Amino acid sequence: MTEAEARAWAIAMFREATPEAVDAPIEEYRQGFEDMADKIPLPADLVIEQIEIEGVPCYKVIAPGARADRLVVHFHSGGYVMGSARAYREFGGRLSAATKAPVILPDYRLAPEHPYPAPVEDGLKVYQWCVSNHPPEKFLLSGDSAGGGLCIATLMNARDRGLPLPCGALGIAPLTDLAGEGNSANIDTDPLIQQDLIVGMGKVYIGDLDPKKEPLASPLWGSHHGLPPIMLIASSTEALRDDSVRLAVSIGEAKGKVRLSLHDDLVHIWTFFPFLEATREAMDEIANFAEARFAN
Repeated sequence: MTEAEARAWAIAMFREATPEAVDAPIEEYRQGFEDMADKIPLPADLVIEQIEIEGVPCYKVIAPGARADRLVVHFHSGGYVMGSARAYREFGGRLSAATKAPVILPDYRLAPEHPYPAPVEDGLKVYQWCVSNHPPEKFLLSGDSAGGGLCIATLMNARDRGLPLPCGALGIAPLTDLAGEGNSANIDTDPLIQQDLIVGMGKVYIGDLDPKKEPLASPLWGSHHGLPPIMLIASSTEALRDDSVRLAVSIGEAKGKVRLSLHDDLVHIWTFFPFLEATREAMDEIANFAEARFAN
């Protein structure tokens, strides 16, 4: 399979998983995501354990070579309405291999049953447990799409509460602006996501709240001072590109350390698909970032 064919396959998998009607029941979106994840084989050499952290169910995934003195927490994607830790076990294994660390995947609560601030509360519970039971200098926080937004929000929440901060954080195509005001929100090269979906799923999560006044739900609109070094990865051709671009600019203006890596012509959260050469390249970037942060 050529890389072009693999990229087309990833888009086809996403489309097959997504209901045709935007207003389809949430359960259809959720089942589609789980069915898509089940098509990706789970390596037999992973150690996978179901655990509970402060009442939040999680999976802990350990790849061969992972070191016990390191830890990564990764928040899954899904627009705060779908996705699961279970669906991210395979990705968690690859993230564990790249970072040489055990990876915890929290099953934070989802809207509409559990709207904002439930995911933020769950994220903070897991975070507090991790920094209380693990050296912060050997701890990375991570997330993709909505989980990437939750990752940044959790960092801001921890900072404002005076908690120890991790040695770094990773956001893969993070959803940081529920107002959907980025210039890329309706980019014609994104085959899956447009502004109406960003704002629509956001409303399921935060209701009638103004996303610009709720930085723990829409972290682009918060203050970005005092955060640990952050790596942001996104596609240059996806609707959420400017969620990363604007966040990187804001972190830089706040004198923070941030690295923005834009990859061309890729679907949103392409790192979910292990069969892409572009995914392997991104995971190498993640590995280098993690090694540098853990070495400090």
